[in-house]
Amino acid sequence: MEQLIPMNNYGLFADTSEIARVDSRFVAQAFDKRHSDVLRDLKNLLDPKSGLSSNFSQRNFAFTSYTDNQGKKRPCYQLTRDGFVMLIMGYTGQKANHLKELYIQRFNEMEEQIKILHSARVEFPMLTQQICLIHDNPKPYHYSNECDLINRIVLGMSAKKFREQRGLAKGTSIRPYLTSNQVKQIEALQKIDAGLMIGIPNYQERKQKLEWYYAKTYGMKELENNDNN
Repeated sequence: MEQLIPMNNYGLFADTSEIARVDSRFVAQAFDKRHSDVLRDLKNLLDPKSGLSSNFSQRNFAFTSYTDNQGKKRPCYQLTRDGFVMLIMGYTGQKANHLKELYIQRFNEMEEQIKILHSARVEFPMLTQQICLIHDNPKPYHYSNECDLINRIVLGMSAKKFREQRGLAKGTSIRPYLTSNQVKQIEALQKIDAGLMIGIPNYQERKQKLEWYYAKTYGMKELENNDNN
């Protein structure tokens, strides 16, 4: 399965449909089980007589394979949060409960990363395309850092701070809450930043050039408007 956000040390990743998933091999490792036993548990869950609907099974358990150290293909599953919870319901004990809590937290973190990436794609399309060009495996912070570089110049704050001040939920697009001038300024800086990325990969250098451009272009207009008033 292709990955939008690469798999982390816990076996969690985001697929191209922006859904957080975990690899069954890592579930086995975390819960101190043989992978073959986890596959057996999954086979029992996916049995038509288990009580699960075919729709739930297809949506939450993706069958795939991996290549082992001997170059042989082996089966595994990639589970959504709901699929993971359904699987581990039968794993009991103090250690198992601790791991359940840990993985639920990791799912929360991955889903937050997906929100950041989705927001970046919607609000900063040119930047996201350029970031994909210059990074083989771009991480969510590559997008959020670049977006907030522009947000801080135009708005004087990050998107997170903007949401907090207005009581907006995490992951909410801030675009509908901006003035038309702010949107135009952000879009103008996007174009310039996208052009600078390859030639000037250093973040601080790009920041200085964008701040200079913004002050020269929009700072002068603001002064002109104040004089006219």
